[in-house]
Amino acid sequence: MIDRKKLRQKRNFRVRKKIFGTSERPRLVVFVSNKNFYAQIINDEKQETLVCYSSLNLTIKTGNNKKICIEIGKKIALLALKKQIKTVVFDRAGFLFHGKIKSFAESVCENGLKF
Repeated sequence: MIDRKKLRQKRNFRVRKKIFGTSERPRLVVFVSNKNFYAQIINDEKQETLVCYSSLNLTIKTGNNKKICIEIGKKIALLALKKQIKTVVFDRAGFLFHGKIKSFAESVCENGLKF
């Protein structure tokens, strides 16, 4: 039996060996649970979270999941630009790059952050 959680963790470890957030290019990491979508911008050198936003912060709780991810992408890009963060390293945390993750990433790029 294939355990999806273990496969995602293997992909995450494989990617995290190569990705490291610095003060010039912090790491934008996403996490998708069954109900919510979370995004954070992290400086791994200082081990601090610079910006965080999730679907828990939105006033819109129902609707299309991709639309919610697009809204979260807009908000996190605006918060990052307020803190003078212009370029980030995108860490998808082992999730496949389609659906919610892809719409989030496109929304972040459209609103001013560069990968």
